[in-house]
Amino acid sequence: MTWKNAVKTKRLKPGKTKMVTFGLKTVMVGQLDDEYFATEGLCRHMRWPLAWGGKIKDGCVRCPLHQSTYHLEDGAVKEWSPFPLFPPYGKLLGKLSKQKDLTIYETRVKDEFLQVFIEKVKS
Repeated sequence: MTWKNAVKTKRLKPGKTKMVTFGLKTVMVGQLDDEYFATEGLCRHMRWPLAWGGKIKDGCVRCPLHQSTYHLEDGAVKEWSPFPLFPPYGKLLGKLSKQKDLTIYETRVKDEFLQVFIEKVKS
């Protein structure tokens, strides 16, 4: 268990995210107002990278692929694969995988860096 430097804080802007990797672990980091956050980097639905077009709004992140939405505070699912273009299709896709919360990581700022607390990193 250790703190890892993710990105310099000056590279983060409110409402924007970046993907970082620690060994085999992909993490999305970002800034929301004056707070920083770190989550699992891949959507729990079909493992799409959340920072590649994911939207941050109302304290949640929305996956750009099938629109699954998670609360940034605790990772709880707000909406599971609604895919709004054709709702029956979204419900079918949502049933292809079990609904799972997003992992949230503890963050801190130290020496210009946003750091993420990673439990175990495999190289």
